[in-house]
Amino acid sequence: MLRTVVALAAIAITTTSCAARKPELKALQDDGKWFVLSKEQLALGPHHTRHAEVFGPAVTGTYNEQILAGIDKVQATAMDGGGYFIGIKAVPTESPIGYDLPLFGQPLLSAPRTTSYCSGASYSAFIEGMNLIYPDGGKRISPERFESLRMQEPDGGRREDTVKYWGKWNDDGFGSQYALVQYSGMGREITPIEARPGDFMNISWVSGLGHSVVFLGWKVDPDTGERGVLYWASQKGTNGLGDQFSPLEKIKVVKTVRLTNPENVFSFDVDKTVERRIPGDKIEL
Repeated sequence: MLRTVVALAAIAITTTSCAARKPELKALQDDGKWFVLSKEQLALGPHHTRHAEVFGPAVTGTYNEQILAGIDKVQATAMDGGGYFIGIKAVPTESPIGYDLPLFGQPLLSAPRTTSYCSGASYSAFIEGMNLIYPDGGKRISPERFESLRMQEPDGGRREDTVKYWGKWNDDGFGSQYALVQYSGMGREITPIEARPGDFMNISWVSGLGHSVVFLGWKVDPDTGERGVLYWASQKGTNGLGDQFSPLEKIKVVKTVRLTNPENVFSFDVDKTVERRIPGDKIEL
């Protein structure tokens, strides 16, 4: 019995010490193949908290696994989707996500509504993933960098597009690339064939406008020939937060980004500018 107690104590000490430092996670390896989903993965439905369980094995030991767990945490706040709403001039204004979102225990957003929209959802998955990667992050992040990540102005007003970290993520075009790659150096671009569950993707539609999502996988139906992408985001089709499938014929181009250097959240230049006129990538699945 004593031996068991000692062993458990040793595990607890090891777990605590590991949680206090950056996890030693591996990089995702490109095998040159498209990540095509199984029928089981495609049959989960729009509203669930099984992303880490079902898609996580494909990215075990990488930061993508933490992002998938972050999705589940966000989805758990609104298991029916929570509603989709965009209204910059509405009173109260639109809410990027429908709950009070913290980073490292400090508030990024006091949600004015219980609804959400696409870039707010993908950003929230990123933030919740960072909370899992750095449980001690509150002791390390500087006030100016935390302020850059905020989703509201200090008076509770809307933070405009292009302004600081969230403003770049929320910008028209390829916002997650602007924020993760150019502005903070926390991520890198990848091609569509490299995309794996937990990567961030901006979609430009053939019809115009765009969508900010977290990639889950590709669909290739051998019977019908249908091809497309499954992602998690906030959209009308899922009443807010949820998994949605879009066929390739609706997509003009995409830009895909992977979180690779989360430690740069503690050192990025808050005054850095970005180039917004960058080309997207065609999907040749």
